[in-house]
Amino acid sequence: MRPLTEPESPAPSYPDHWEADIVLRDGGTARLRPITADDADRLVSFFERVSEESKYYRFFAPYPRLSARDVHRFTHHDFVDRVGLAATVAGEFIATVRYDRIDERGRAASGDADRAEVAFLVEDAHQGRGLASAMLEHIAACARERGIRRFAAEVLPANSKMIKVFTDAGYSQRRSFTDGSVHLTLDLEPTAASLEVMQAREQRAEARSVGRLLAPGSVAVVGVGRRPGGAGRTVVERLRAAGFTGTVHAVNNALPEETTELGGAPAHRRIADVPGPVDLAVLAVPADQLPDVVAECGEHGVRGLVVLATEHSAQRQRYLVQLARAHGMRLIGPGAFGIINTDPAVRLNASLGPYLPRRGSIGLFTQSAAIGIAVLEELDQCGAGLSDFVSAGDRADVSGNDLLQHWYEDERTSVALMYLESLGNPRKFTRLARRAALAGRPVVVVRGGRHSGGAPPRGHTVPVGRTPHATVSALLRQAGVVEADTVTDLVDTGLLLARQPLPPGDRVAVVGNAESLGLVAHDACRAHHLQPLPSRGLGPAARPEDFRAAVAEALADPGSDAVLVTAIPTVSEDTATDATRSGRAEHVAALSEALRAAVADAAVGKPVLVAHLALDGLATELATHGIPAYPSAERAVRALAQAARHADWVRSAGDSGRVPEFDDLDAPVATAVLNAALVGRPAPSGPADAASGAVELPAADAQALLGAYGISVVPTLPAPDAETARTAARRLGYPVALKTTAPHLRHRPDLGGVRLGLASEEELLRAHAELAEQLGDPAQLLPVVQPMTARGVDTVVRASTDPLTGAVLSFGLAGPASELLGDVAHRLLPVTDRGARELIRSIGAAPMLFGWRGAQPVDTDALEELLTRLGRLLDDHPQIAAVELEPVVVATHGVHVLGAAVRAAPPPPRSGYGPRRLPAY
Repeated sequence: MRPLTEPESPAPSYPDHWEADIVLRDGGTARLRPITADDADRLVSFFERVSEESKYYRFFAPYPRLSARDVHRFTHHDFVDRVGLAATVAGEFIATVRYDRIDERGRAASGDADRAEVAFLVEDAHQGRGLASAMLEHIAACARERGIRRFAAEVLPANSKMIKVFTDAGYSQRRSFTDGSVHLTLDLEPTAASLEVMQAREQRAEARSVGRLLAPGSVAVVGVGRRPGGAGRTVVERLRAAGFTGTVHAVNNALPEETTELGGAPAHRRIADVPGPVDLAVLAVPADQLPDVVAECGEHGVRGLVVLATEHSAQRQRYLVQLARAHGMRLIGPGAFGIINTDPAVRLNASLGPYLPRRGSIGLFTQSAAIGIAVLEELDQCGAGLSDFVSAGDRADVSGNDLLQHWYEDERTSVALMYLESLGNPRKFTRLARRAALAGRPVVVVRGGRHSGGAPPRGHTVPVGRTPHATVSALLRQAGVVEADTVTDLVDTGLLLARQPLPPGDRVAVVGNAESLGLVAHDACRAHHLQPLPSRGLGPAARPEDFRAAVAEALADPGSDAVLVTAIPTVSEDTATDATRSGRAEHVAALSEALRAAVADAAVGKPVLVAHLALDGLATELATHGIPAYPSAERAVRALAQAARHADWVRSAGDSGRVPEFDDLDAPVATAVLNAALVGRPAPSGPADAASGAVELPAADAQALLGAYGISVVPTLPAPDAETARTAARRLGYPVALKTTAPHLRHRPDLGGVRLGLASEEELLRAHAELAEQLGDPAQLLPVVQPMTARGVDTVVRASTDPLTGAVLSFGLAGPASELLGDVAHRLLPVTDRGARELIRSIGAAPMLFGWRGAQPVDTDALEELLTRLGRLLDDHPQIAAVELEPVVVATHGVHVLGAAVRAAPPPPRSGYGPRRLPAY
């Protein structure tokens, strides 16, 4: 890009919302922010570190130094027509990007011109880290915000790296060759391709940032005591006991000069004294010392931090995270228990845990140290192994989303177990969990604090959403997340998913040597909506070979989808002597081998699991063969039911349906209605502002908005007195309905506020008088008149937008029973034709729509069309905060919307559509 001559402009306001922390391709971080007049010295220093070749590519000519005019031009921006962004590490520039608004002839412009010229400069030492790609996303977002729709770029043909940055971005583009340079024009509207590119780059970068933490070449523990005990000394001992394959260093700022070793590791007074690079620092120092220690780590080039200390205020947490990211580091904690990697090439136990767990395929993430300890112990007792473990505490930086990015491409991990006390970005979490599940890595989650009213635990600084717990659970299920109710369920389900194939159906063969335990298993299957086959009892004296033959037969049966083995000690066993105990151990080993052989010989894709009582050591023996064992039939069946539901999701997830196209949608009319309602209202700065800034549309505007998308609302006329009611009925035509709309009576026909089928003026006037006599003053009842519609099933359709969760469509039958029982189904937008079908069939009262007890089936096709139209309306117009259609009468032919309410609010930026950035809570 050649230098431009540009006019001076008034002092601009600084757009601090453009600031962002970004993860780079190699897993490091950088701070991205607008360039200001105070950056002159930083810019000059940066330019001096750039090679002559890179300068030539930027300016198309030798450019050894910046003149004073250049420095002024590149540091003074109006943040509208001229914008410059810099990527910084430790406060120093490592890359810059700039756009200048131009007209169609390439001259400096302002106002209505929607085109800008863009150019990058990246310090040579940081090239190849993905800086230009990330900065293109951010400068494009800034440009769109300022009304710029196209970027133009001139690139020398030899600058193949920069050409690739533009061509790989996924934007619609045009390319030509003129005057010895490549001319590129990019349309900045996000496309499916650009979003896919952005998400793929985000995944690789965030996965790499976690991978650097979990596979360090060197670890320094800061705050190691001189005597045994204490967190720092314990972590050093755990690292060495695990056989960590890298180097371990101990740091103690009060270390006597003659002391060179602590806990068996080389000791130093400061992190700066550690020879060579440090990939990971575990900080076991008091909270008030952390800022200085974090800064020292950053100056030494440490790549990542684990912070053990607790009791941090939200402000202190933010400061620590900002300090770490400013130096290119990710941070786990504060309040972390530690991290573990069982890979033989790493053998990392940088935690307070007493031992390195077995190697296995389960990835574990917890926010609670206590829960982490309990799960680790439970898995060990079951003979299960881990791939990775991260206990993130308050998870001010590294979160469960980051671990999902890592596990998605980690071949060592087959299932992810997560204990979460908060969801900082539910929309991203569901997207990542769905992708992992489709890739064959199920995500099993326990959510702590589900019934705390949405308040995050003390110490957590995540934003709070307004979506109810039941709705969040439904959305997690739709994303393929397996939600467990307890930590025990989390472990049980994880064991089965990690070790066994998913069941192809819900038919369960029960094989065992105890009829009573078989009956318990049979009943548990029924309770969890599985189909138990007739139990095959082997008798109390069954031998291991009998189990082998029965399991082999059950696996070979085409009518079975899973095999549950129930086992108790044989009647010949006596627990009184050492000899019989030895015999029991031999029996356990023989039984384990028999079951292994039966599974191996069958070679079919059906899960096998065992429920046993009083057979010590069986779970550990079976674990070596990949067969999960449970101490009760109920726990085994609960885990199997979870696996069966997940298998159903996997089978259906490949065909999610399509979003229907409608020819009669009038988006401009809908936009005009919403713009008129929101004129003068500023865009919210965050989720809290978005939630509080909604306004209810007048009834006429709501009907016009819905009508623009083909959703008709039955006319409604006020009837405050008898004469007005008579006039309204004549206008609408008999028969009519008379109903109250007072808040305490609305949608409550059981309270007597509705009169239907009024066929004459006499009936109408009588009904009006009865309402006043029975319920009170008409001025408070707010009665209205509507034309009668066909009878059918009364339903409720709602849609709402949570800035964190996204837009959600909800459906249920009208009436108190559905509300009291919570019989409401939910679906994230966009809503496909298949999604609409599943939505109306997923409520418990769905048979009412399909001819329950001889009733006439209603028009569910019309109901599905209504749902998809409403989904399109919300998806196209993020200004809509909530829609309530109640009641929606589903008749034998068609649907009739009798009431509608719409709330609108200026939308916050849509998550997932903007440039990738680390969250800033």
